[in-house]
Amino acid sequence: MPLTQLDPASALIIVDLQKGITAYPCAHPMDDIVGRAAKLATEFRSKNLPVVLVNVTGSAPGRNESGGSGATFPEDFAKFVPELDQQPGDIVASKQTWGAFTGTGLEQTLRDLNVTQVVICGVATSIGAESTARQAHEAGFHVTLVTDAMTDVNPEAHAHTVSRIFPRLGETGTTDEVLALLAAR
Repeated sequence: MPLTQLDPASALIIVDLQKGITAYPCAHPMDDIVGRAAKLATEFRSKNLPVVLVNVTGSAPGRNESGGSGATFPEDFAKFVPELDQQPGDIVASKQTWGAFTGTGLEQTLRDLNVTQVVICGVATSIGAESTARQAHEAGFHVTLVTDAMTDVNPEAHAHTVSRIFPRLGETGTTDEVLALLAAR
């Protein structure tokens, strides 16, 4: 579903744009993804709308033959990329699962701020962004997905999620479309 509006109480959620993850080769140039997310963060802040920076700091417990469970990360792995210009008022959600809502208190934080809509960007489209979008949808938030401000290590996974999954979870749009709606406020 194409982007039609932003609720007055919208929040931006930027998923996993951190040093350890942005170093991976991806389907789209990471500099472009980070640049678009940074523009969105600047504009949300200028409108006094919440910005949520999500990072992954560990892995979920349980069986995982691919080495995910119990994995350790380098010291600076979870640091947000400097282009996001993290501000004291930003909400930080550090996660150990794919989605930003599990075990982070993010849902309650957004509810306390009366947020009704989340605008999601980041990496990876088919993992962190999709899982966060699913959780937000299940929690009853209006979901908007900024498809040109996200990427994946797998181009096919990115394309599948954008074309088949996201339309079932909410509205999709570009950075410019979101910025235009913000400017019209």
